[in-house]
Amino acid sequence: KLYVFWRSMRQASLFICRFSLLLLNLEEYYFEQHRASHIINKGCRDERKIRGSLKICSKSIIFEPDENLQPIIKVSSATLVDGKTEHLFQLDVAGKLGDVVQTLHQLYRASCLDKMGDQAAMITAILQSRLARTSFDKNRFQSISETLRMECKAEMVTPLVTNPGHVCVTDANLYFQPLNGYPKPVVQITLQNVRRIYKRRHGLMPLGLEVFCTENDICSDIYLKFYNCQDRDELYFLIATYIENHITEHTAESYMLQWQRGHISNYQYLLHLNNLADRSCNDLSQYPVFPWIIADYSSAELDLTKPETFRDLSKPIGALNKERLERLLTRYEEMTEPKFMYGSHYSSPGYVLFYLVRVAPEYMLCLQNGKFDHADRMFNSVAETWKNCLDGATDFKELIPEFYENDSSFLVNSLKLDLGKRQGGKTVEDVELPPWASGSSKALESQYVSEHLHEWIDLIFGCKQKGSKAVTACNVFHPLTYEGGVDLNSIMDPNEKVALLTQILEFGQTPKQLFTTPHPQRIMPKSSSRTSSRSVSISESPVSPNEESFEDLTEESITLVLLFTLQSQLFHLITDGSIYSTLKMFSKESKTLQRSVSFSNMALSSCIILPGDTTVITSSWDNNIYFYSIAFGRRQDILMGHDDAVSKICWRDGCLYSASWDSTVKVWKCVPGETLSNKRNCFELLAELEHDVSVNTIDLTPSNTILASGTKEGTISVWDVTTATVLHQLPCHSGTVFDAAFSPDSRHLLSAGEDCCFKVIDVQTGMLISSVTADEPQRCFRWNGNTVLSGSQSGELLTWDLLSGKVTERIKGHAGAVTSMWMNEQCNSVITGGEDKQITFWKLQY
Repeated sequence: KLYVFWRSMRQASLFICRFSLLLLNLEEYYFEQHRASHIINKGCRDERKIRGSLKICSKSIIFEPDENLQPIIKVSSATLVDGKTEHLFQLDVAGKLGDVVQTLHQLYRASCLDKMGDQAAMITAILQSRLARTSFDKNRFQSISETLRMECKAEMVTPLVTNPGHVCVTDANLYFQPLNGYPKPVVQITLQNVRRIYKRRHGLMPLGLEVFCTENDICSDIYLKFYNCQDRDELYFLIATYIENHITEHTAESYMLQWQRGHISNYQYLLHLNNLADRSCNDLSQYPVFPWIIADYSSAELDLTKPETFRDLSKPIGALNKERLERLLTRYEEMTEPKFMYGSHYSSPGYVLFYLVRVAPEYMLCLQNGKFDHADRMFNSVAETWKNCLDGATDFKELIPEFYENDSSFLVNSLKLDLGKRQGGKTVEDVELPPWASGSSKALESQYVSEHLHEWIDLIFGCKQKGSKAVTACNVFHPLTYEGGVDLNSIMDPNEKVALLTQILEFGQTPKQLFTTPHPQRIMPKSSSRTSSRSVSISESPVSPNEESFEDLTEESITLVLLFTLQSQLFHLITDGSIYSTLKMFSKESKTLQRSVSFSNMALSSCIILPGDTTVITSSWDNNIYFYSIAFGRRQDILMGHDDAVSKICWRDGCLYSASWDSTVKVWKCVPGETLSNKRNCFELLAELEHDVSVNTIDLTPSNTILASGTKEGTISVWDVTTATVLHQLPCHSGTVFDAAFSPDSRHLLSAGEDCCFKVIDVQTGMLISSVTADEPQRCFRWNGNTVLSGSQSGELLTWDLLSGKVTERIKGHAGAVTSMWMNEQCNSVITGGEDKQITFWKLQY
């Protein structure tokens, strides 16, 4: 028999009549359980034995009776001996008595330490000793043929709870075995079923890992917290190898591209961003955060065409009320470092449970020591909550994703909870909804929100989250809420570390920053009526209002399959040394060589035919640009415009654009001369765009206002041609930029480099939004915004779906690298040239 004297910390009928880890204190661990009897009135005539299980936890013991009507008993380990209330337990297995007594004495000594940090350190040592003495039970493998890949210690994370145990990865499954066998002996996930996996920051430390077996569900299959980053990263690598194109498909940039193009909704995009920013439903201190959208809570119907219906998404909640903001800024200016504008956060465990108390009351009871909040402070009305967020001195909370889902059960007191009575005597029941009731999900996908959601993303996940831009945007929270705000590993005092960690977990955490440059706006159909109250001037956007948007493209050009068949292989070009400096003209109809012209003793680098098909312009490594009259069969003019090789030329509306290895791009106005006389063309230099290194390629938007250049050192520059100023300069590639081109709507720029990468840039913001890696360098390409046809170093023609980063078709093209490519405006004919000295015509088939 085991006789232990305890002082009762709490003995009551709890809301949940069966044992749950939520009965434990925060940061408390459940170690083991034993079948036992609770003996009441020992030695008396009314002596009773209540059968159940005795659970040994790091800060308490819990007795769970077998009978549901009997209350669960929880008593603290801090008051062993000298207790006012005595409890007598009889273990079924006497042989375990000594071990149980030893464990209880260890935990009692830990509870007697004065400081919380010392208590936590001793309990951690006890836990690690127990984990070290045990290992994963290999008999739990689903198959005897499984091969062990890795085993380590970790904790399974659920809301307000962490449960220690052992993680095991085989060639087929991921396993977690809790040290205490609760809630079940082993959790098993088949690796082939895994669809998404995210590294997580837990308690501001990079120790978490979350695994999803679904594509879009907000809830994961398991969340693990490791004791060191090395174990977390190794397990991440093992699981990620089973997910096809995991790294390519699951980046903020790839999701951004899909959202911009309308392939995923605003709701889906926000879910993906929350996932990538370490927000998880299993971690209430980092629960997914969604914006308040609606500002009108009195109208019978929502008018989604009126901007005043909506909240200003360019401002944080705390800045929406001008008078309140002025008071906060005054306090901020008077504050000593570290300074912050808001004393509470927009997302915290308390705020999440404020919204979810009706469907998850056990979490609030756990967080608030077994009691609900005061009835007047409960989530009683959507309109009242919005008003308090606008006017309250310390209320700046945003929403959670449940507000935009089809399931509205969290607003209904279907469990018939006793949530108290308000001051007026009204019982707290269902949440009071606005007159227009269910329009939140529709509003989230509205035109106005689609046009302005990027502004809110800048505040929460992007460039205005911290730093000087956050100060300007009035978006500064307490330093402890930010990633990197404190390094817990550098704090040696265990008491200070525990205090900081508690504050971090309870106060709320700012999401991981995903973007450091302004988030681009969503591309909206031109046919839709504009509801935005914000006008964008031509100078603000590099895209001309006359340019075609993506949605205006024909269905054929959007859904190009780009399957080609070889129609005719024209010629094996002359292989003598003069081929590189010789311009050859062929007839497609007769498939014969019509003309051969030699301009210089150096290689020709680029060639274009002017409108009207009467003049050819070609550039050369001899620094010159040559004009050739097809009609009269002679060289018409020469432009000696550069100090080094001319690498690429373009012609638009009477202007010539030339790129050179002399580190410049020049813009020339060309006034045609008289062909029959000796009067030559007149060239006027309009602009000179200076670079630091050799320029290898250029491209222009159809409006001729924006130019992109790619250098031999991998830099992409985006220029405003009208002012000769650089808008963006990005080190995109580690090596030469082979080719660059704007999308048909001029919103994006695609580049291909020597490093085997495709890079997609948002033209307006300069943000790198997608990166796709090929098996080998892609020397040239043509694209329609989504689908790319590229020519590779090995000679293959590849078609790519940029949104998924996958090759959809491979076509055998040339025996050497494909060095040049042309496609007609109808996208049904392609000509390629290669190092095998062949020119090939291709016919597009749908």
